[in-house]
Amino acid sequence: MKLAGKKVGFGITGSHCTYEEVVPEIQKLIDEGAEVIPVVTYSVKNTITRFGNGLDWIAKVEEITGKKAIDSIVGAEPLGPKTPLDCMVISPMTGASMSKFANAQSDSPVLMAAKATLRNLKPIVIGVSTNDGLGLNGINIMRLMATKNIYFIPFGQDDPMKKPNSLVARMSSLVDTVVAAIEGRQLQPVLIEKFLDK
Repeated sequence: MKLAGKKVGFGITGSHCTYEEVVPEIQKLIDEGAEVIPVVTYSVKNTITRFGNGLDWIAKVEEITGKKAIDSIVGAEPLGPKTPLDCMVISPMTGASMSKFANAQSDSPVLMAAKATLRNLKPIVIGVSTNDGLGLNGINIMRLMATKNIYFIPFGQDDPMKKPNSLVARMSSLVDTVVAAIEGRQLQPVLIEKFLDK
């Protein structure tokens, strides 16, 4: 097992359309031996969309991990000093959360968990999912890519013709990205033709 004995935080932000693709990857982390601690933003917890009720998605994640999701900043802060992680995944990571993270804001449980993990010099793995990755958020992606201990699940345009600025990670590469990040390297290639995955 590639992640035996590793403690992995799993942060979920409000890109509701990608949950169906992301949630099975949590089980794959567990199958590789990781202990997974779920962390969710307020928007995940409090939003109902055509992709489902956020509370139902949280319940599914809690069932898979066997752990209650951390849903407060106070609950996330101990992931730094008290309960350190070997790696923190944020997937999906919205443009809004990415913008805040790139500018050192930690106003959600997920971003607090990430800040606490970075403080311990442990890796953060980002699974981007944003409609403006090649627009206003491009600068934030580049800032994060140039930051020590931050790694990206390979990503690309998911619909170049209808949504030319939209970027989404290839979530099926999540486990391999985590393994590489713990080893201190970025899984390559990081830029992919995501739209060909469909």
